[in-house]
Amino acid sequence: MSSSAPVAPDRDLDRAAALAAQLDPALDGTTALPADPAYDAALPGFNLALAHRPALVVRAASPEDVVATVRAAAGHGFGVGVRSTGHSAAATGAGDVLLDVSALDALVVDPVARTATVGPGVHWQAVLTAGADHGLGGLCGSSPQVGVIGYTLGGGLGPLARTFGFAADHVRAIDVVTPAGDLVTATPTQHEELFWALRGGGGAFGVVVGMTFDLFPLSTVRAGTLWFDVDDAHAVLHRWREHTTTLADDVSTSVARLNLPPLPDVPEPLRGRAVLVVRYVRHGHLAAPDPLVDDLRQVAVPILDTVGDLPYAQIGAVHADPDDPMPFVERGGLLRELTEDAVDAFLGAVPPDSPVLAAEIRLLGGAVAGPPAVANAVGGRDAACTLFTGALGSPVGPPDVADRLQAVHDALAPWTTGGSLLNFAGPRDDVSAALVREAYGPATYDRLLALRRRLDPAGTLAPSSRWSVAADIAADVAP
Repeated sequence: MSSSAPVAPDRDLDRAAALAAQLDPALDGTTALPADPAYDAALPGFNLALAHRPALVVRAASPEDVVATVRAAAGHGFGVGVRSTGHSAAATGAGDVLLDVSALDALVVDPVARTATVGPGVHWQAVLTAGADHGLGGLCGSSPQVGVIGYTLGGGLGPLARTFGFAADHVRAIDVVTPAGDLVTATPTQHEELFWALRGGGGAFGVVVGMTFDLFPLSTVRAGTLWFDVDDAHAVLHRWREHTTTLADDVSTSVARLNLPPLPDVPEPLRGRAVLVVRYVRHGHLAAPDPLVDDLRQVAVPILDTVGDLPYAQIGAVHADPDDPMPFVERGGLLRELTEDAVDAFLGAVPPDSPVLAAEIRLLGGAVAGPPAVANAVGGRDAACTLFTGALGSPVGPPDVADRLQAVHDALAPWTTGGSLLNFAGPRDDVSAALVREAYGPATYDRLLALRRRLDPAGTLAPSSRWSVAADIAADVAP
């Protein structure tokens, strides 16, 4: 057994060994027990703050491997946690199987139907690159290195959200292995309740092995970032807030307070600085004016100014999220309004010496606020903005990093809805569960919970959900 492997009760080790023995001859992929040399190398994902220590790692090579794993794991009493890129919010433990689906990376673009069909191992950048050959693009998130399917199951709020809505609003079909181990295709007319829940309800309802979604005519957008010194943050952010009250739906924008580390991969003018950044993406005629950007350039002189015509396949440059794995802790929320006092509270909550690396306010409204053509479970559509905070976690960040993030949200409490979008909520804990539940609202939450209990009464896919088990138990006994 490797030196870092957990010490588990003999019965858990025996169950895991029995599960591996059952799966090994049935899989095209591979398994790794804690005693195997390949085990430790199979654990890390993008978020190094998640310490996976599962009873067994399964690296699936086909949808059939997923079916076999889910059925066998349930039969042996194990939960199943699914991972592709490893940006997930929860770690697997000794009672779980870590199901790695990163090898299921099939990608087909249909330029006539304007769709892409992907496996769970596909990252958004692959879709952007493939679509660019046809002048098409998908509704990716701020980081194109995130997996398409996990992002979309959580709703999918991207740089063009105010124009097109959530990524989940534009899904056509989902191939999914249910908690019972059945491979089915959910569409607006087949397994309709499952189709509704998967789009916005996350990974609690099945392991998705394929998804078909809309692409849009997206070749070039007006996009980029204005980087301002922290001394200009007050003036710039207040002017940005004024503009957001009248912005057209073809503009999506956010602001963020960043305390940048003095690292070599940070551009020299920004290295080790406290800054305010304004992110801007506009869809439509490139020759049209950009009054928000033009005005902010007059309020203060940016340290860097990258706003211009940008190939959509390079949209990740706007947020410039890190590409390399790191330990990261985050917390999300929703604002019902952004007042002048809320702006002041936001700036006061993230001083230049704060361990909070990023605190972002992202404007909602536009297509985000409207209903999708086919109803789904995405919550929080009525909020004015998202609030997101992130910092380096253990062992790099301070031991109280979660409290420091929460302090920012507490400072904005008078203006929050009490909820959070699923993908932004944070680690799988009772706080995140409460935030997500509030954003869904009672009707959607009760409907999701009822379906989850019906499909997965044993909680086989609980490790793949951001909904905490404790919160579900509390819901069972609530009056």
